[in-house]
Amino acid sequence: MSTSAKLLIARILLSFIFIMAGLQKLGSIDGTAGYIAAYGFPASTLLAWAAAIFELVAGGFILAGFFTRTTAWVMAAFCLFTGVVFHFAPGDQMQMISLMKNVAIAGGFVALAAVGPGTISLDGQRLR
Repeated sequence: MSTSAKLLIARILLSFIFIMAGLQKLGSIDGTAGYIAAYGFPASTLLAWAAAIFELVAGGFILAGFFTRTTAWVMAAFCLFTGVVFHFAPGDQMQMISLMKNVAIAGGFVALAAVGPGTISLDGQRLR
């Protein structure tokens, strides 16, 4: 299997969680807004919409390999930020597992930013 095919698989796997999470948020904006509000953020409904749209768009960019390196860096930062803000709870094992998941996914995005999307991508076609 070529490196580009492996990178395509990596992009599919990394993007899937964000596309699905974005769709889930869109299906339950009020629930997402309530979760955000519980952490003390103002304008929680606006933030819920922003998070849903961001996850869908950024997930789509990663899947398509479009502006991949920049999007991967932004997604790594997003994972670290949301992990610390919403999941850092040393007394709650499930939240800490979610934090570690976010850290691991951020690592995947850093690796993708380092190597790029491969040739089976919009970036790969655009740069030829």
